Amino acid sequence: MTSANQIRMPAGGASAPPAGPHKAGRESARRADNRRKWYEIIGLTTPAVLIYVMFVLVPMGFAVYYSLFRWRGVGPPTEFVGLRNYTLAFQDPIFLDALRNNAIIVFGSLLIQGPIALGVALLLNRRFRGRAVFRLLVFVPYVLAEVTVGIMWKLLLTGEGTVDALLRSLGMGGLVQAWLADLDVVIWTLLAILTWKYVGFAIILLLAGLSNVPDELTEAAAIDGASWWQIQRHVTIPLLGPTIRIWMFLSMIGSLQIFDMIWVTSVPAVRSLGASATMATYMVDNGFFARLWGYGNAVAVILFVISFVAALLFQRFLLRRDIEGAITGRAK
Repeated sequence: MTSANQIRMPAGGASAPPAGPHKAGRESARRADNRRKWYEIIGLTTPAVLIYVMFVLVPMGFAVYYSLFRWRGVGPPTEFVGLRNYTLAFQDPIFLDALRNNAIIVFGSLLIQGPIALGVALLLNRRFRGRAVFRLLVFVPYVLAEVTVGIMWKLLLTGEGTVDALLRSLGMGGLVQAWLADLDVVIWTLLAILTWKYVGFAIILLLAGLSNVPDELTEAAAIDGASWWQIQRHVTIPLLGPTIRIWMFLSMIGSLQIFDMIWVTSVPAVRSLGASATMATYMVDNGFFARLWGYGNAVAVILFVISFVAALLFQRFLLRRDIEGAITGRAK
């Protein structure tokens, strides 16, 4: 006979806790929290996705569509030519010259701006009097509008401009050239102007990367007897690798799509001969001004495909380890 205070035990031994409403309530709350997060994500990303679709994907689709027609912009396109506009572009020597000029600007920017920017950034990373003023002077060309820079250099280089007068006053009159009219010189003149304009951006980007280099590493190397150059070569520059690769990517894409500086600075007659044309200026000249809208859209599609493939290859072979490192670090 058991007392009223005794607890009856089940036949199986230890009693299992009853499945109360708490666990089901926590599961329901977790599902509701997940739904709320998804609603927030959808609500925040939907406007951006709609804008991207309307102003990027839809125009790209129309460009591909119109590129398959011979169309002068009046009425709906009716004369279907297929890939004829694309073959005409690659058969045009002016377009091939534009491709060559874009390649010169891409590789010239990387090979000239990169070393200059790296050297100046390493110099400005050291403390000396007037460093802030020097930083400002280096960065001023980049913040100037492209149209302003183009007109300024066009005035300096055209005819008896300031550059020619300065060279003659220094006894270097033999160096005077038709900087923007000589078919063999104009692309290198434009490359020099682009370097002057955009090297400040590379310097500021590298200075930002240098600010993330730990002082402990450079101090430890100095204590071990490394010289300043050895510290930069074996410690600082390797740690700047991700920043340098990001700048290279931005410089490459910008050089492929360069338009405004070339358009304002170059002479139309010289540009029409291909000496100073780029793919973007060729597209405007032949699509907008010549009213060959289908052909111009084909050139735009070619420019997009080249830029897209270059971006994919660069990310695949140069940016991949930086992205994987970021993902690994986040996972840890």
